Amino acid sequence: MTSLKQRIHGCLVGVAAGDAMGMPTSLMSPGSIRDTFGAEVRDFLPAPEGHVIHDGMVAGQITDDTQQTLLLADALIETGHIDPQDIANRLLQWAESMGAFDSMLLGPSSLRALYSIRSGAPIETSGVAGDTNGATMRIAPVGIYGHGELQETVGAVAAACMPTHYTNIAIAGASAVAMIIGSAIRGVNDLDELLGCAMQAVDLGMTKGNTWFGASIKSRTALALEIAGRSDDKLEVMRDLYETVGAGVATTETVPVCLGMLRFANGRPVEAIRMAANLGGDCDTTASIVGGMCGAIAGISAFPSQWIDTLEEVNDLHLEKYATELAQVVAKGR
Repeated sequence: MTSLKQRIHGCLVGVAAGDAMGMPTSLMSPGSIRDTFGAEVRDFLPAPEGHVIHDGMVAGQITDDTQQTLLLADALIETGHIDPQDIANRLLQWAESMGAFDSMLLGPSSLRALYSIRSGAPIETSGVAGDTNGATMRIAPVGIYGHGELQETVGAVAAACMPTHYTNIAIAGASAVAMIIGSAIRGVNDLDELLGCAMQAVDLGMTKGNTWFGASIKSRTALALEIAGRSDDKLEVMRDLYETVGAGVATTETVPVCLGMLRFANGRPVEAIRMAANLGGDCDTTASIVGGMCGAIAGISAFPSQWIDTLEEVNDLHLEKYATELAQVVAKGR
């Protein structure tokens, strides 16, 4: 039987493995991925020379997706709860240390919000227009903390989103992913049940934060799940997800397409990560998100040991230690 720690460890490795696998293909079209890498990307590779964001990065190197995920994990481990001001302070310190204000490292919502915070704006207003996927990409520790409890999870997600993504759309999308992760580490592994939990979280999340405009996450998810179930041909499904649902930085694209890939891969993290890394669009983020969900479902044993070793050797992440400490946070909160 897979333990709480093993599922948390699987979730964190899934986040990092997806991030690293999608790093070299990120912000490329499917055709450009094929032209650059030839056959399907199936393992960690360095970024191609001249990559718009990741130029010079080596095989297995993680990006801001994992860095910000572990930033939230650090906040939870050190404080035992979600404090929006603490998260804002940590994000700002991280961004400044990474030179993020002078690069393309940050997504549009985070960049705009952190500029505002640095200029003295309160966190209650800094994130009121943030509707992109930056909140969802780092939400895994909050899902672990929420442990599949709907009200607690969505409330914690809303608090974590406040500094940079305090819109109903961003909160709803991040809540869907957090609810799947929290329910999975609690031991739920039926995909229909997990997806049902996610849609409940979307409904509740849409009542939180600043009301913003955008497509329906639920409707787009229904479309993504229909696409995922219409064929056993992976390339056909990937094409239809990319062209019809979209794989850009909008939460209303990212979350539905990740749930579609989760369904097609049947919760298997290696298959889901490879699928996302080759999909096109915001590949490091979509692969990281679906990797975290599938990792929580399947546990650490579902990952090749070579992947785990490479991630640690290249990035010095100490993910097993994080899993132990986050399991302790969950245990204290039950």
